[in-house]
Amino acid sequence: MRLRELAAPDHLPALDKAFAFERPATGLGSDQPPPRILLLYGSLRERSFSRLAVEEAARLLQFFGAETRIFDPSDLPLPDQVAGDDHPAVHELREHALWSEGMVWCSPERHGQISGIMKMQIDHLPLQMRGMRPTQGRTLAVMQVSGGSQSFNAVNSLRLLGRWMRMFTIPNQSSVAMAYKEFDEDGRMRASSYYDRIIDVMEELVRFTVLMRPHAVQLVDRYSERKEAGVPVDASTDHSAIAIAPQS
Repeated sequence: MRLRELAAPDHLPALDKAFAFERPATGLGSDQPPPRILLLYGSLRERSFSRLAVEEAARLLQFFGAETRIFDPSDLPLPDQVAGDDHPAVHELREHALWSEGMVWCSPERHGQISGIMKMQIDHLPLQMRGMRPTQGRTLAVMQVSGGSQSFNAVNSLRLLGRWMRMFTIPNQSSVAMAYKEFDEDGRMRASSYYDRIIDVMEELVRFTVLMRPHAVQLVDRYSERKEAGVPVDASTDHSAIAIAPQS
């Protein structure tokens, strides 16, 4: 399995639990089974700040009652490098995407853009695969880390990609400036406004994922796709037609 093991998942020294809801989606819908969130990061450095930020996000998501998986892209081939994308890492990434209900994408900003590693992972996720859509209808939270001053170039690009992949990107986002100052020698994020924003984003992601859970299929049910698949509307279950039908 190309999943990173999350060290000390319950250790949240920078979180003040006096102000944190353990179940932020209470009242919005059922949070059982736990929301399934796949997290992707965009750097292969040994000390990757996008990975460290994703690990902090995963700990928070687990605290908020979600189930998480962090994909390790270290042996993912380039798109079209392997004929038919027949590579174990590609297959596994796609299976994790199908498993998920929501995702977190975190990229470093390089030359004013997302990294190639980040884009490569997204490029390996097709809009349609074996009659299923591994990203459509899923929620998405976007994050970035920068070596310099705060910027939003990477998160803006990730939002564009999320829209292209037919995902519901939540309003909030995280951009960590001068990331090398924000993590201690053990790779844990220090208490700061940047960390607080990640808490906000993960809290919101859980809420939107639970809120959309019973409606996601209907929200992305498209005329063009029904027509392409040759699946006509069943008049007996077309509630919109029933609602506007003349009353006898």
